[in-house]
Amino acid sequence: MSKKKISIIVAAAVLVVVAVVVGAWLLLRGAGEKRGGDKIFVESVAAVTGIGGGVQNRYSGVVEPQKTWEVKKSADKTVKEVFVKEGDQVEAGTPLFEYDTASIKDEIAQAKLELESIGNEITDYNNQIADLKKERDQAFGEDKFQYTTRIQTIQISIKQAEYNLESKKMEIQRKEASLNNAVIKSEIAGTVKSISESGYDPYTGKELPFMTVLATGEYRVKGTVNEQNIRMITEGTPVILRSRVDESQTWTGTVKEVDTKKEAKDNNNNNAYYEESMGDKATKYFFYIELTSTDGLILGQHVYIEMDMGQAEVRDGIWLYGSYLITDDSGSYVWADNGKGRLEKRTVEVGEYNEDTDTYQILSGLTKDDYITYPVEALYEGEPTVRNMSEVSE
Repeated sequence: MSKKKISIIVAAAVLVVVAVVVGAWLLLRGAGEKRGGDKIFVESVAAVTGIGGGVQNRYSGVVEPQKTWEVKKSADKTVKEVFVKEGDQVEAGTPLFEYDTASIKDEIAQAKLELESIGNEITDYNNQIADLKKERDQAFGEDKFQYTTRIQTIQISIKQAEYNLESKKMEIQRKEASLNNAVIKSEIAGTVKSISESGYDPYTGKELPFMTVLATGEYRVKGTVNEQNIRMITEGTPVILRSRVDESQTWTGTVKEVDTKKEAKDNNNNNAYYEESMGDKATKYFFYIELTSTDGLILGQHVYIEMDMGQAEVRDGIWLYGSYLITDDSGSYVWADNGKGRLEKRTVEVGEYNEDTDTYQILSGLTKDDYITYPVEALYEGEPTVRNMSEVSE
């Protein structure tokens, strides 16, 4: 059985349980055929059937790129000039900023002088050894041994100087490479998201990259879920994304990753999107959605996220849960508000049956704007109805 089918069955079961609880409550409100002044709570068919997604949990989401390139500034360098600003579109190879190379040039010049000095030192050592060897050839006995010792000492000094020479050459090579790479170019095509001159967040003190570039063309959606609802989201679950501006505009995708290791402390909740959850102060986590299509989506756009339980499928008529229907020899009916605040038996015409959701297609007799109640034995026609649960006991 697919995850989508399981989700549909679970959602249907939850609604049925709620309906049963309401029905049991109505039944316990009073035994007997006539309960006097009791009022019956009725709900709209739209709410009962979930038309418009009213029963769906929603999670906040934002469109982001699949890839983000963070450029860190070298701690030992100074930025001379920045060529772009936040929001600029760049291509791979576009110059972003340039390091100040004046000090590097001075350092290279100084290092080359030191390299020349070391070379002269080695030459001087070799000349000394040549002179000492000549003098040793003319010496005798103990003096000859002394010359040999002096030569060996100078040879050790030469080895140290040669090591210093190679180290200095490598230092110059690094500085020259740094000089050649003074202009930092973008590695990807995208949008310059942020530039941090200080390298730190002024509010949190968190270290920031000098520049962040968001890749274009490959979007995903990053959703936020709290710790109470995290178990409702699993990898591979199909989802529906809705525009916050126009909810009829939708996209589809699949949960690709649920990150339970990192708390979403840096999530921006300044926007007015919402999540039907169990508390605003609960720990929140990120989950990521792979999109079927990105047509019409904009980088940074905020969307609603719903688990796909088939609510996006367009079906003819109204599909009502079987527990709301009563069927006898004369046909099928529901308990409905008669439009005048009184309960009536409303005959309905039933069509197809969906086994996955235990719903029947209502061909006639009800509209989404009608109000119905869960059927219990104690109901009777003419009983007063209310649309606010708090009015039942008044």
